Formats: sequence, structure tokens, C-alpha cells
Amino acid sequence: MEKNIEISLLFDFYKPLLTESQQQAVELYYNDDYSLAEIAQEMNITRQGVRDLVKRSENLLFAYEEKLGLFKRFNLIENGLDEICSLAQNIIDKTDDSSAKSNAQKILTFAEGLKE
Repeated sequence: MEKNIEISLLFDFYKPLLTESQQQAVELYYNDDYSLAEIAQEMNITRQGVRDLVKRSENLLFAYEEKLGLFKRFNLIENGLDEICSLAQNIIDKTDDSSAKSNAQKILTFAEGLKE
């Protein structure tokens, strides 16, 4: 996965664990595509200060993911729910057993609800 996308995704999970200035720097750099100079002007600090802030924030996001694994778990759950939906739909489409079809529909409905 491209680093910029990975940082943005990790930021979605761990944003509350960063300081306000770290949040602002990461938001502007990765999500709003500001340059370091633009962020420095916006935050009233040096370009080097912004670079250090962004780097420190990146390292923290990777460290949080390594310790907590929320993003990895989220992906596993999403993929599992997709597989459950696919299997349930397959049962609905291919079985003549009304009880199995009804149960598969309940499973599909529940799994889709969890995905929202």
C-alpha cells in the first residue's frame, strides 16, 4: 500500500491519540496536500519544525498500529463480512430449501448491517 494512503488510513483510526498540532500537520500534509512551507506558514512554525512534526506523527501512527492493530483488525473483519455475504448470497441463489434460504437471508442482512 502506498505510504500516503496508509498514513491517511492510520490517521483515521488513531487521530485522537495525537496532539492538536500533530493532527493539524498530518491533516494538512496528507489529506489536504499542503506543502511543508504552506503548513509552516499556516501553523506559524519553521518548515523544519513541520517536517519534524509530520515525521514524529508518522512514527507514532505506525507504533500505535503495531501495538493496537486496529486497522489490521478492521480489514480482517471487513474481508470476513464480505466473504460471509458472498457465501450467504450463494446459498440464497443455489438452494431450493426454504429454511436454508431464510437463514442465509438473515445472515446476509445481519452481515450487511455490520458493514455499515
